[in-house]
Amino acid sequence: MASNICVNLLFPCITILHLIFTLARSENYIIHMDLSAMPKVFSNQHSWYESTLSKVTANNNLTSSKIIYTYTNVMNGFCANLSPKEHEALKTSPGYISSIPDLPLKLHTTHSPQFLGLNPFEGAWPASKFGQDVIIGLIDSGVWPESESFNDNGMTKIPSKWKGKLCQFENSNNSSFCNKKLIGARFFNKGLSAKNSNINTTIVNTTRDTNGHGTHTSTTAAGNQVDGASFFGYANGTARGIATLSRVSMYKIVWGQNEDPIAISSDIMAAIDAAISDGVDVLSISLGPTFDLPLNEDPIAIASFAAMEKGIFVSCSAGNDGPDFKTLRNGTPWLTTVAAGTMDREFHATLTLGNGVSLTGWSNYLGNFSASNLPIVFMGLCDNVTELIKVKNNIVVCDDGDIIEQYSYVYQANVVGAVFISNISNFDFFRKEEYSFQDLSYANIFISPIDGEITKSYIKNNSMSASIANMSFKLSIFGTKPAPGVYSSSSRGPSNSCPYVLKPDITAPDTSILAAWPTKLPVLDPVTEVFNKFKFLTGTSTSCPHVAGVGALLKGARVDWSPAAIRSAIMTTSNIYDNTKEHIKDIEKGNEVATPLALGAGYVDPNRALDPGLVYDVGVQDYVNLLCALNFTQKNITTITRSSFNDCSKPSLDLNYPSFIAFFNAGNSSSRAIQEFHRTVTNVGEGQAIYVASIMPVEGYRVSAIPNKLMFNKKNEMLSYKLRIEGPRMTQNNEVAFGYITWQDGKHVVRSPIVVTTTNFNL
Repeated sequence: MASNICVNLLFPCITILHLIFTLARSENYIIHMDLSAMPKVFSNQHSWYESTLSKVTANNNLTSSKIIYTYTNVMNGFCANLSPKEHEALKTSPGYISSIPDLPLKLHTTHSPQFLGLNPFEGAWPASKFGQDVIIGLIDSGVWPESESFNDNGMTKIPSKWKGKLCQFENSNNSSFCNKKLIGARFFNKGLSAKNSNINTTIVNTTRDTNGHGTHTSTTAAGNQVDGASFFGYANGTARGIATLSRVSMYKIVWGQNEDPIAISSDIMAAIDAAISDGVDVLSISLGPTFDLPLNEDPIAIASFAAMEKGIFVSCSAGNDGPDFKTLRNGTPWLTTVAAGTMDREFHATLTLGNGVSLTGWSNYLGNFSASNLPIVFMGLCDNVTELIKVKNNIVVCDDGDIIEQYSYVYQANVVGAVFISNISNFDFFRKEEYSFQDLSYANIFISPIDGEITKSYIKNNSMSASIANMSFKLSIFGTKPAPGVYSSSSRGPSNSCPYVLKPDITAPDTSILAAWPTKLPVLDPVTEVFNKFKFLTGTSTSCPHVAGVGALLKGARVDWSPAAIRSAIMTTSNIYDNTKEHIKDIEKGNEVATPLALGAGYVDPNRALDPGLVYDVGVQDYVNLLCALNFTQKNITTITRSSFNDCSKPSLDLNYPSFIAFFNAGNSSSRAIQEFHRTVTNVGEGQAIYVASIMPVEGYRVSAIPNKLMFNKKNEMLSYKLRIEGPRMTQNNEVAFGYITWQDGKHVVRSPIVVTTTNFNL
């Protein structure tokens, strides 16, 4: 009977089968359209989109149901459910610019939780209950308590281990601004006031953030979920911190406005002291000394030693003085020192020429660019402001040249829009804060030299009046390659305060991180009247709270681990390869392979850190042995340890650390030099395990592990091995070679970096 119906209704049956097949394969796509291409017969964008879709859909009656959203503010375009055939056909439609899949849970605005692989259904997030009941203390510039990122939705009652009592806002010690998310807020300025009595007339005794830095770092580490966050249309989506359900306690020690922050050592130490008393589990410190200090004079080194003894995991920024070596701050052995790395997100714009050709480049332009069909002119190197002023109402095209100077010249000419032809990357150009999301003066797009030739050819083959173009902005693109990379300004090791411990430890996201911002502080400089709830920041200040958040997740899931064990897990499970499966590159060094002096052990991977297999643990006495070997006096050591009974009977520079740095003397001697390191690893996996060592060669050196097999019979068993580095003496000062030792048991990969260099490290 059914067969007869199909025979009698052959064509309807075929149509139905085609629709079923089409719908089964359909996906959602976000379609970007050029509004200037909309014919005047259409009264609104939606009707135009419907008409456009009707020409590519299998059944015109289903066209309107395919359109899910029509966008008129954040972009010109729509979201539609299309089959692959329909999607391909749409690409040839007039006005089509680009499309991206509408992937579920794809857009998190900081993007860093997603880039780090955090998943609500498996891994570090659910294992730690999103960091629930872990308390993160931040030593910073204060907090903006009204931020939505500090909402306490879904949070349990404050854990009993919390001893903090103060919530200091506007001269009140028991302010209602605190809740189950923001559980503490204290300020420290007595040292600053005593040092500068005039400061009392310019500061207000409150933990409220007048700088923005503290609000940003605290919500990067532990901000609660906020939907619909963006920076004027860029990175639109859901904002959340790394440890979403962890508690936050702010300790304000930074005073002054954004352009002139002030902090001094006495206030920093008082703040860390209070944090220890209050019962924090993790400390995030995105600041450091302005010059090198010995460990016994470094307030952060001294105060954090006590924190380490109490089991507090401390994350510190490496500094933003790169790319030169020996610029690293916070190289203290008992801290986790964080370098800065890029992500796979860029912000793009589209240049559509009058002949319909669309070219995509990158742009951070924030304005609303509504002009269409503007004349476009080629102005060579754009190095003549007078000539640029003559065409300021055009879109000017600048040939490949000194991009920073060109950007300035075009700014002075006050042009309506500019296209810069350059191979310079988004990260390279905006490594200076003043160029990053600061300028509203003119629309700008950076395109590749290949696309530049297409643009110049179009202009050359048309008269000036006929050469027109349109520009569209605010496209957030994910999956750019290669990523990650080591950011240009990230400070490099080794640390002058303790060069025998390889620093930095780890690299984490730092470029254009979107997090909460005080709503009464401008988000653009020098523009003073533009405000937003969120802002992008770049630097190791933003990479540090990422690792603090990861530390909180591990604290929540592995409550018995020491700070050193957490650091070890983070380091040995990190990634050394980017999304092209090549070794992570150093952006400032011509994209050459990043050495551990820039990258540390690798790029942080929170999910793998949850199950590292082996950890390199370090106790208080181990740190004392190191201090003794560094020739600190008993008085110096007591300054750090607060104990007058420091056992220096076994001094050793060979700390049980998950990395290695060997210093060799330069010279022409034919004799072979040998250095040996001793390490003890603890099996934190389940039961029996056999680990076998493999060595990624260090060029010019013979590296071996003795023994090269470790057989564990039970959990928490400790076994030792020796790493031997043998080779000829280096003939040049300032040479660097590196490799890795990796222990594997078939499930776990436990990797440690090895650096070999000369004593006179003056790069």
